[in-house]
Amino acid sequence: MQLVKGNSTGDESNHQIVLDLESLGVGDDDDGSEEIISLDGLEQELQECKHDQVVANILSKGTKLREYTKGVESNLRQVELESIEDYIKESDNLVSLHDQIRDCDIILSQMETLLSGFQAEIGSISSDIKILQEKSMDMGLKLKNRKVAESKLANFVDDIIIPPRMIDVIVDGEVNDEYLKTLEVLSKKLEFVKVDPMVKTSKALKDVQPELERLRQKAVSKVFDFMVQKLYALRKPKTNIQILQQSVLLKYKYIISFLKEHGKEIYLEVRAAYIDTMNKVLSAHFRAYIQALEKLQLDIATSSDLIGVEARSSSLFSRGREPLKNRSAVFALGERINILKEIDEPALIPHIAESSSKKYPYEVLFRSLHKLLMDTATSEYLFCDDFFGEESIFSDIFAGPFAIIDEHFNSILPNCFDAIGLMLMIRIIHQHQLIMSRRRIPCLDSYLDKVNIALWPRFKMVFDMHLNSLRNANVRSLWEDDVHPHYVMRRYAEFTASLIHLNVEYGDGQLELNLERLRMAVDDLLIKLAKTFPKAKLQTVFLINNYDMTISVLKEAGPEGGKIQLYFEDLLKNNTAIFVEELLLEHFSDLIKFVKTRASEDPKAASEKPISVAEIGPLIKDFANRWKAAIELMHTDVIKSFSNFLCGMEILRAALTQLLLYYTRLLDCIKEIPGGSALNKDLVSIPSIMYEIKKYSRTF
Repeated sequence: MQLVKGNSTGDESNHQIVLDLESLGVGDDDDGSEEIISLDGLEQELQECKHDQVVANILSKGTKLREYTKGVESNLRQVELESIEDYIKESDNLVSLHDQIRDCDIILSQMETLLSGFQAEIGSISSDIKILQEKSMDMGLKLKNRKVAESKLANFVDDIIIPPRMIDVIVDGEVNDEYLKTLEVLSKKLEFVKVDPMVKTSKALKDVQPELERLRQKAVSKVFDFMVQKLYALRKPKTNIQILQQSVLLKYKYIISFLKEHGKEIYLEVRAAYIDTMNKVLSAHFRAYIQALEKLQLDIATSSDLIGVEARSSSLFSRGREPLKNRSAVFALGERINILKEIDEPALIPHIAESSSKKYPYEVLFRSLHKLLMDTATSEYLFCDDFFGEESIFSDIFAGPFAIIDEHFNSILPNCFDAIGLMLMIRIIHQHQLIMSRRRIPCLDSYLDKVNIALWPRFKMVFDMHLNSLRNANVRSLWEDDVHPHYVMRRYAEFTASLIHLNVEYGDGQLELNLERLRMAVDDLLIKLAKTFPKAKLQTVFLINNYDMTISVLKEAGPEGGKIQLYFEDLLKNNTAIFVEELLLEHFSDLIKFVKTRASEDPKAASEKPISVAEIGPLIKDFANRWKAAIELMHTDVIKSFSNFLCGMEILRAALTQLLLYYTRLLDCIKEIPGGSALNKDLVSIPSIMYEIKKYSRTF
């Protein structure tokens, strides 16, 4: 056999293949014919069979292919024969198996026919279910639409029909809780007919509307008569208006809402009737209360009760007044300050106060009147807002009470000369404004502002009367031959302390300015009164006593004396220093003159007349002989001169301390002069003087 090389360019590999094939015995066919064999792909097949165990054994043993093929064919014939024999042996079983398979095929064919029938029936049922589902959805939609229509129609029918029971209640029933509920139903029907556009096109409206209108008119007429009857009950004497409003009228406040909506003219009549009723009732109450309060009034001051007016003249011609425990109560605050602590206490009950025969300053009556006004106004304002839903109705109701209170106040204010009382009323009004603000009730804002505006000018006028009384005071008629505190100065001190105390929490700059003007006026008057004393020492004592008294009164009123107190403390300090010098000069004039003029010289320096023992010796002996007696005289003088023992103690201590300083300077001078030691036997020791100072300090 001739091998024909492929198209491959690998010569070596092709020659190797030829050799291998030849070694395997591949050559010419038996018939000797020559056949061309293509080796394309052989290499790939060899690579694939490279790991095959059979091929590997053949190649390893070098067996020829033809022989191997024949062996294989022989084996196949043997296997075939064996298989035929096995088939023949199992032929019966195969025939039985064939019959079983045929029977199963018949059964499966029948099942196929049956399942095909089921499939057809299921398809038919699915179609029926789909049709039923569509019908169900259509019926559900129709039902929903019918329910909506039924609901709207039912609501329409309920809103437009007039039940017989409603007619009976409106026409013949009494005004009670059931009547009010029926009114609410009637109001809804009237609103329904008026507002709903569908109703206006309804034929049912022509039948129902006349009946509704007749019911409305009947209801309006009936509730009007009922409300007028209730309002007239307010006019009965001794009626507790607030209880009647809260327990009776508020129960029927829906009647007012009904009238507002469906009987505007009747509502205005009810509103006007209530305003007229409450105006008259409250006006009568406040008029009676003011008349009762006027019987309890205690007059504190008249036009002649001024700081700078002579006490004797004011007591001779003053009009009859209730006796006061202390005439200085005209100017002193005292217990009257308690009215501000009792600002929210209940108003006075006149007949109880009158039965005890007790009288009150006007600010007490003022607070009581305005406390009643605040409580009444608060109650009425809240009721009107709740019952009528209007705040503006309040001003119409209280026009009468305001007029009566204004009339009373305008008659009292021009005759009020009590500056302390006026300031208390100003503070009371301020506190009342705070109370109303905390209540969040604005109805009295303008009224309280008006009262406040009226009080300030009156206070300023009365204050100026006090100021002018000091500026225009007659010094001769006021002067008394007494160095103790003057009654004018005491009036001023108490008056100023009262106003300062009332200004603590307010810091009114205008009041502080007026108090400064008053201080300047009284200071000028006090200096004039002091100059009427013939001796300078008496003038100084007079000033010290008045300054000390003023400071004490200001301190008693509280620690708020401020600039005025500091001013008088400076004056007291300066005049105390002057008095100490005058007192020492009166008893130790030679010693003081020597210390001031000669003791300051240097004994060692050249001088026309140097200090000598002869010059200073008499001073030492004189001091040693009478210093104790002189201190006793000074002590007696201070006790007689100063009414305040504490002030006298301070002044005596200051005088003795100053005396000790003068004497110490004298001793220092003696030590410097030649021969000064000769005077030692007559010297008084410093501890002795100190002992006397302490002794007199303890006597106070």
